[in-house]
Amino acid sequence: MMRGITCVFFRSLNSSSDCSQITPECGETNQAVCFLQDDVVMGTLTVRENLRFSAALRLPTSIRQREKDEKVEKLIQELGLSKVADSRVGTQLIRGISGGERKRTNIGMELIIDPSVLFLDEPTTGLDASTANSVLMLLKRMANSGRTIILSIHQPRYSIYRLFDSLTLLVGGRLVYHGPAQDALNYFMQIGYTCEPHNNPADFFLDVINGDSTAVALNKLNDDEDPDQKELSSSLKGIEDHLVEEYKNSSSYKQTKSELERIVQGQDYSTRPKSRTITYSTSFFHQFNWVLKRTFRNLMLNPQTSFAQIGVMIFLALIVGVIFFGVKDNSSGIQNRIGVLFFITVNQCFSSVSSAELFIAERNLFVHEYISGYYRVSVYFLSKILSDILTLRTIPAIIFSCVAYWMIGLKPSAEAFFIFLFSIILVSYTATSMTLAISADQTVVAIANIFMTISFVFMMKNIFIYNTNYILYIYIYTSIFKIYTCMFVYL
Repeated sequence: MMRGITCVFFRSLNSSSDCSQITPECGETNQAVCFLQDDVVMGTLTVRENLRFSAALRLPTSIRQREKDEKVEKLIQELGLSKVADSRVGTQLIRGISGGERKRTNIGMELIIDPSVLFLDEPTTGLDASTANSVLMLLKRMANSGRTIILSIHQPRYSIYRLFDSLTLLVGGRLVYHGPAQDALNYFMQIGYTCEPHNNPADFFLDVINGDSTAVALNKLNDDEDPDQKELSSSLKGIEDHLVEEYKNSSSYKQTKSELERIVQGQDYSTRPKSRTITYSTSFFHQFNWVLKRTFRNLMLNPQTSFAQIGVMIFLALIVGVIFFGVKDNSSGIQNRIGVLFFITVNQCFSSVSSAELFIAERNLFVHEYISGYYRVSVYFLSKILSDILTLRTIPAIIFSCVAYWMIGLKPSAEAFFIFLFSIILVSYTATSMTLAISADQTVVAIANIFMTISFVFMMKNIFIYNTNYILYIYIYTSIFKIYTCMFVYL
C-alpha cells in the first residue's frame, strides 16, 4: 500500500463529509480507523485517562495492563502531550487544553491500536493557522513512519498543502483529479486552467471545481483570448461535466484504474458478508467495569449534574417541610396530606427531566466509540442507567425523604417512613424510565422536554378525573399515582 498523506478536496451539498458510516469489518478492526470531524473525547477526564480508556477496551486482554500503560506513555511522548497529560481535556464549563492538543488527543485515541490506515475528516476545523500547521506536521511524521493518512480538508494554506503526497478532488461526489499533489498544477494547466504565480494552489483548485468565473477569465487572458461571456456564465453543472470528462481522458485516470484492477484481481468478495460486523477485543464484564468507572467519574467531576441535583433536593425538601410543617390530625390535616403527597410526586416527576440529557449529550461520543469497537450497546446502556439511578435518583430521593418526612409530621414510625421512602424512589425510577424512553429517540433536549411534560400530565390524569370509563381504567392503575394512592393509605 502506498504510504504518505492523501488529501481530499471536495465540493458537495453538505458542508462536510461524514465518516460515521464507516465501520470496521470483521477481522479488520486494526486495519483502518475513521476519525470524526467533531471532538469525541470525554472532556471531564485528563488526556492520560482518555488514552488509558481507549487502550483498555481496544487492545486485547492478552496484553497486560502494565504494557498498555507503557504504550499510552510512549504515545503521549510521540504526540507531544507530556505537559498536558494530566490536564482535563475540557468542557463548556471546565477549562481544558488547547484546540491543537485536543486534536492530538483525538488522534491518539485511534493510534492506540496501531492502524495502518488513518482516516481524518477535516482535522484542522476550528484551529488557527499555526495550530493547524502543527497538527499536519504531526500527521506528516506519522506518514513518514509508515502509516497511510487520508484526510479531507477545506482551503489549507500553502505550507500545509506542501505536506500532501497525493491529492483527490471531488465535485458532487464525482472524481475530477487523483494523483500526486505536485503534478496537480501541471494537469490543470494542460486542460486550460493556469494558476497565478502567487496564488495558493489549494485556493486555485477550489476556484476551478466551484466554477469560479474569475479563475476562468484570468486563464483566458493568459491565453491572449477574449473571454467568452457565455462561457463565463455557463452553468456549474456544465463545468462539473467538463472537469469529469477531462479527467476520464487523462493518463492519470488510466493509471489509477489500472492500479485498482491490479489490486482487486484475484480477490473474492462474494464470500464477504454484506453487513459489516463490529468485533470486540475484550469481554462484556471487562467493558462494563471500565465504562462504569468512567461514567461515575464523569458524574463526580460534573458538579452541575451531581452536587447541584442533591443541593436542589435539599432546598425543595426544606421548602416543602416549612410549608407543610407539622400537619394536624384533623380534616384540614387530611387535605394538607393530600396536597403534600401530590406536590412531592409532581416534584419527583419533573426533577427526573434532567435525565433527558443522559443519552442526548453523549450521542456523538457513543456512536464514535461503538462503531470503533470500544464496547457493546448493552454495556453503555447499563452503565449509564446504573450510574444515573444510584447517584442522581436514589441518593437525592433518600435525602429528600429524610428531611421532608419528619418536618411535615407524617406517621412517626419506621414502617411508614420506609414505605414513604420506597414510594418516592419508585416514583423517581418510573419518571426516569419514561424520560429515557422518550429522549433515546431525540437529538435535541428541548424537544424531548416537551414530550416528557405532556406524558407526565397524562400520567397524572387520575388526580383530575373522578369518573372514567373502562378504557382508561387499566391505564390509571398502572400510572405513577397508583404509588401515590398507596402512599396516602399508609401515611
